[in-house]
Amino acid sequence: MSEESGTDGADTSDLTHTDDSGEAQMVDVGDKPDSKRRAVARGTIHLQASTVDAIQASEIGKGDVLGTARIGAIQAVKHTWEAIPMCHQIPITNVETDFEVGESSVTLTVAVETTGKTGCEMEALEGVTTGLNVVWDMVKSAEKDADGEYPETRIEDVHVLEKRKRSVE
Repeated sequence: MSEESGTDGADTSDLTHTDDSGEAQMVDVGDKPDSKRRAVARGTIHLQASTVDAIQASEIGKGDVLGTARIGAIQAVKHTWEAIPMCHQIPITNVETDFEVGESSVTLTVAVETTGKTGCEMEALEGVTTGLNVVWDMVKSAEKDADGEYPETRIEDVHVLEKRKRSVE
């Protein structure tokens, strides 16, 4: 096996999260210049229409679903470096959350901004997934069927919509 091959024989010369022997490592960003960065991610949770109605009418017993999900999303953004191996702790300068409530779904968009040496797309993705998980947690009693299952509840289409980088002036 060559020095540039991982344990599966794949070429690892362009992989920045592995060393020459294929072992995981944190990327050294120390020599990179600071830049202003922004990432936006989005995802959707599908729910029963009656659950969405209850969210909008503030009739969920656990409290303000979207307000709590917003806090969860922001907290997740701030703690991404603790949840994802090899992620750098970055200075978050702004987090924006936006909920779009549909007939049988809630879509969450999270925008994250930082000024630093590495991007913030993982933070945006963590904000979306955690925010949607908070929604699920808060409405699970309304979503369960007679067998205690969640036949209509699902989180889908979590993706990065935008990633921007511009030099610091």
